[in-house]
Amino acid sequence: MTLAARTRRHKEIAKHLRVLAPMMPMADFNSALTGAVAGHLRHLPPSIAAWQALTSHLRHAHTEYDALLEEGYDRDSARFFVVEAMNAQLAAWGASRSVSEE
Repeated sequence: MTLAARTRRHKEIAKHLRVLAPMMPMADFNSALTGAVAGHLRHLPPSIAAWQALTSHLRHAHTEYDALLEEGYDRDSARFFVVEAMNAQLAAWGASRSVSEE
């Protein structure tokens, strides 16, 4: 991938993140953006990569997800228990989309 393509993709993902969570603080935005442009998400369209990175950042940085994993909960159970906190934070950031409990 050329530098121009990476830059174009980076800009597209940044736009999607701002639409997804318009009031997200810059530190959280930068962390989510870094995750979204990571190589393991490059096969996804920018809008999906942005959502995946946003929810991953939110789960790890703003919930008890990692603590639940350390206590022995499996990933699905830990995710179930943090959905409410994630959606509350998304709402605080002005998001119109939320995480489902499924």
